[in-house]
Amino acid sequence: MTQPGFWDQPERAQTIVQKKKMCVQVVEPIDALQRLVEDGRTLVELGADDPTAVEADLEQVHAQITAGLDRLEFQLMLGGEHDHRNAIVTLQAGAGGVDASDWAEMMLRMYIKWAAKHDYEVEESDFQAAEEAGIKSATIVVKGPYAYGRLKAEQGVHRLVRISPFDGQARRQTSFASVEVVPELDDDLAVEIRKEDLKVDTFRSSGAGGQHVNKTESAIRITHIPSGIVVACQAERSQHKNRESAMKTLRSKLYQLELAKREAELAKFYGDRGSISWGNQIRSYVLQPYQMCKDLRTDVETSDVQGVLDGDLDPYIEGYLKQRKEAAKK
Repeated sequence: MTQPGFWDQPERAQTIVQKKKMCVQVVEPIDALQRLVEDGRTLVELGADDPTAVEADLEQVHAQITAGLDRLEFQLMLGGEHDHRNAIVTLQAGAGGVDASDWAEMMLRMYIKWAAKHDYEVEESDFQAAEEAGIKSATIVVKGPYAYGRLKAEQGVHRLVRISPFDGQARRQTSFASVEVVPELDDDLAVEIRKEDLKVDTFRSSGAGGQHVNKTESAIRITHIPSGIVVACQAERSQHKNRESAMKTLRSKLYQLELAKREAELAKFYGDRGSISWGNQIRSYVLQPYQMCKDLRTDVETSDVQGVLDGDLDPYIEGYLKQRKEAAKK
């Protein structure tokens, strides 16, 4: 990175910067633990004659070492082939009418807030607004070290129970939204995509953008006919750039589909996802008649539902990864 002309090739430079960030995430916690151990040894030497003088400091160092080891243990859970990559997250409103569309948008906000807490960059790839409120679907790319390794825990159907703000009689409403997460793969990944298998549609982008949005069909929707996978992108002003982004997403999803043939869990997800409705949820968010957010796979739960909706997802992610780790041992 210190070589002259490093930034002359921005894409190559960004790739190297990302690699450095991943290395730092491994090296720095270990270095910090080593320093804490040395601090502990120094305190033990200082307290040889009067242990009570250093007892409080030793307890503090011990707590810091324990917390550091817990973080390293969590890092070891992110050892999948693609865990270190960026994540492509697609949200889709399910059963529940307007409430489901609003719920999907609430979830989009939740993941954006979670990403901000981890200093991840979020890039919007596609956004389809619903007619009355909320969204029909949205796709974002969460960029940062191990974004996919963490967010893969969120894949599935999410259920919300609350008093509907769209019901004049203030009745309780249950609504659903689904989350699909795939890793953002490199352009040189060997995935065969035949032109005759693709249906490409162009349309005008929605949302802000001025006259360009209203006069040009720059947005792209690509349907992979054999698999039924549909991807769309309208984030860029250029149709060419939107096509590149959509093809990258399609390539990632097709790669996951190939892996699904070998992995039972993913095979279930892609082969028979079921409807985005009752009986398929992985997590329930209950706002009425009580406050509870519970993951039905791991039994991790909290009464601080608002905190979860504000991006406090780490306990659920860690619970899922620990469960996967234990299952792999059996």
